Amino acid sequence: MARRDTARTMLGASGLTVLGSISPFLLGAQAVLMQRDLGFGPARLGVAVSVFFGVAALATILGVGAFTRLGRRVGLVVAGGLVAIGGLLVATVVQGWWALALAMAVLGLANAACQGTANAAVATALPQRRRGLGFGIKQSAVPVAIMFGGLAVPTTTVLLGWRSTFVIIAVVGLVVALVGATRPAPRASATARQDNDPPPDRAPRGPLLLCGAAVTFASAAANFLGAYLASWAHDVGLTVEQAGLLLAVGSASSVLVRIAIGHRADRRYGGNLPVVAGMTLAGAVCLALLGAVPQIWAVLIFGFLAFAVGWSWPGLLLYAVARLGRDAPTQASSVVQAGAFLGGALGPALLGLVVSLLGFAVAWYVASASFVLSAVLVVAARRGFRHDLQTRPPAQPFGYGGGQEQPRYTTRPPDAPM
Repeated sequence: MARRDTARTMLGASGLTVLGSISPFLLGAQAVLMQRDLGFGPARLGVAVSVFFGVAALATILGVGAFTRLGRRVGLVVAGGLVAIGGLLVATVVQGWWALALAMAVLGLANAACQGTANAAVATALPQRRRGLGFGIKQSAVPVAIMFGGLAVPTTTVLLGWRSTFVIIAVVGLVVALVGATRPAPRASATARQDNDPPPDRAPRGPLLLCGAAVTFASAAANFLGAYLASWAHDVGLTVEQAGLLLAVGSASSVLVRIAIGHRADRRYGGNLPVVAGMTLAGAVCLALLGAVPQIWAVLIFGFLAFAVGWSWPGLLLYAVARLGRDAPTQASSVVQAGAFLGGALGPALLGLVVSLLGFAVAWYVASASFVLSAVLVVAARRGFRHDLQTRPPAQPFGYGGGQEQPRYTTRPPDAPM
């Protein structure tokens, strides 16, 4: 039964993340058609995507820990209801760019609710030995959302129009809200905190903020890739349908890599942040080559690799931060989640402006530099976390630094002499 509950929690968190994050990728995959029908250009496309992530970031920052306190039942009702409202707004009301931006704001608020509920479930409901895999599966939902966005173009969009895709997510959101409303009320936890318990052991703020900044820069580049690769591929020579399929195939590869590295992380004692830094550097190379070689073959190869390697780090980073979050893993992961949303807000808008003013090639170079800066910040955060473990060891021994059979390093008891 425990294994079944673990699998249900992982898949539920992943499905909820897909539902919350799919909207901007539907917008990106169908951008050519939506821009034609609603009358806006690349810069406004980026702003609409940025509104989505900006609202999500603000809601996450203001509501840190809210979904841990409210529980999954209320979280599902709120998240599903907001997705249903936002999807119906796009499908029925939107006739111009301003209405689209308003609907994307509602969907961004829905994404914050979806991600907060899913992160709380993975960070607290899963056993420790399964959280790496859990975050890997949960974060694999983002490329699944991109894959669905890409597959929607040659299927649902061609047959029924782009509005039909938002009708579908609205219906799914309504189902999620109904599931949450009909869930049994949770029983009181036997492990609830008592008044005489020692104060919670918090993660160090400095390294945590560095991780938040790192994921902001990395997310800016990655979300620009997700929002604009289809448009770039179409400019280079692919059809709208072929560009959508490229998004789908690249996203599918990212799903497999995220799950694989999450599973591997559960089999070692830390050493995750260097892997994250290496993957973002690989993404930087791929984005730079997208700008340097405006050919169909280059878009196919480097676009695919940018997804498969350069955008497979989010689950591993969330797991690493939650693991180092000590007694507050949900709050620690919320800092990273807020950084991801902030990067999603800034990246498409600013880089979309670069596209409008200077062209796609320059925008790919800027996105590549953003990945490089993220890798530098991740390395700096790692040094901060290690210093904190040495100078402020947790009450229970904590293994870190990697290692398969045993950790390379283990913290000393708090009262031991330095």
